[in-house]
Amino acid sequence: MNTAAFKVAVVGGGISGAVCASTLARNGVSVTLFESARGPGGRMSHRREKTEDGKELSFDHGAPFFSVSKPEVQSIVQEWESKGLVAEWKEEFGSFDFHTRKFNNIEQQVGFSKRFVGVPGMNSICKALCNESGVESKFRVGIGKAEWLDDEKLWSLTGVDGQNLGQFKGLVASDKNIVSSRVTEVTGQPPPLDFSLVPELSAKLQNLPVQPCFAVMLAFAEPLSSIPFKGVSFENSKVLSWAYCDSCKPNRETTSERWVLHSTAEYAEGIISQTGMKKPSDATLNKVAEQLLQEFQSTGIHIPEPFFKRAHRWGSAFPGARVAPEEKCLWDRNKRVVICGDFCVSPNVEGAIESGLAAALRLKDSASCL
Repeated sequence: MNTAAFKVAVVGGGISGAVCASTLARNGVSVTLFESARGPGGRMSHRREKTEDGKELSFDHGAPFFSVSKPEVQSIVQEWESKGLVAEWKEEFGSFDFHTRKFNNIEQQVGFSKRFVGVPGMNSICKALCNESGVESKFRVGIGKAEWLDDEKLWSLTGVDGQNLGQFKGLVASDKNIVSSRVTEVTGQPPPLDFSLVPELSAKLQNLPVQPCFAVMLAFAEPLSSIPFKGVSFENSKVLSWAYCDSCKPNRETTSERWVLHSTAEYAEGIISQTGMKKPSDATLNKVAEQLLQEFQSTGIHIPEPFFKRAHRWGSAFPGARVAPEEKCLWDRNKRVVICGDFCVSPNVEGAIESGLAAALRLKDSASCL
C-alpha cells in the first residue's frame, strides 16, 4: 500500500515522540506532530534566559546528558554524532557525601559509559528529528480531545482552543498525561484521551508513580574552580541530588560559568504538598532557588553568589515505574493507538528512544497490513 496515505498524529515533541515521528516518516508514513510548548524537547529542553541587564543565558535544565548501551540505540546515536547533533561530554564526574564532607571520584570506583549531549543544546536532537522530511510539526498546539470515530475507523483531534486538527488513521501519545487524571489537577480539564476508549492501556497509566524535581539555573561571573568535578551527585542530602556545569559541555557559550542544580524527589514532593500541582508562584520558585543554592554552598567549598538564579519545576517528568519493559510501548491494535515514553522502558533518554522506536514499528506494521 501507499504508506503516505496512512496519516499518523504524534502527540508530544520530546525525544520519544520525535524519534517515533522521524522513524515513521523515513518509512513513508505521513506524520503530523503536535507539541503544546513553543518548541520540541520535553525534558531535553534547552532554556534561554535574560538577566536584568539584558545578558542572554542558556541552560539544559532537564536531562543533563545521556548514555547508551543497547545496539539499536547506539546505531542511532552514531548517526546523530556523524551529523553533529550530539557530542561526547568528556569531563570527569564525582560525588559529594554530606556526612563525610568529602568528594569521591565515582568513575574510578564503578566505571562509566560515554556521556552524550545535544549540540549546541540538548533539544538539538529533537529539533532535527521534528524537521525531517515527512514530519509536519505544529508547536504551541495542545490537544484538548482525541476521539475515536468508530464508523470511519479514524482518530479525530481537537485542540484545546476547540480547533479541528484533522483525522488520522493512527495515534501516538508520547506523553503519559494524555490519559492520566493527573492532568486534571493541573489544568482543571479532563485528559484528552477518554479512559473508556482504551481501558487496558489507561489502567496501566492511572496510578503510575512519578518523581518530581526542581531544577535551579545559576550563572557565575567566575569559574567555580574549588569544585573538583564538572558533574557532582550528592549523598546524604534531603535537598540536593545533582549539580553539573552546563557551560563546560561541548560547543557551549563560555562567557559565564553556568551550573544547574537538581533537587531530590523528597524535597520536591514536600514543596508540592504545600503548593499543589498548579503552576508554582514566583515566590515559591524564588524560595526553592535560594534553598538549593544554600545547600550547594553548605558543602564547605567556596561558591560565591551567582549573578543569575532561577528555579523550574518538573512536576511529573520522572517516572517511578516501568509499565511495558518487554513490549517497550502500550499498543491497541484495533484502534491503532500507541503510547510510548521513558515510563514504558526505563526512566532515561535511552529508554525513551527505545520506546519511540517500538511505537513506530507497531504503526509501520499496521500500515503495511491495510
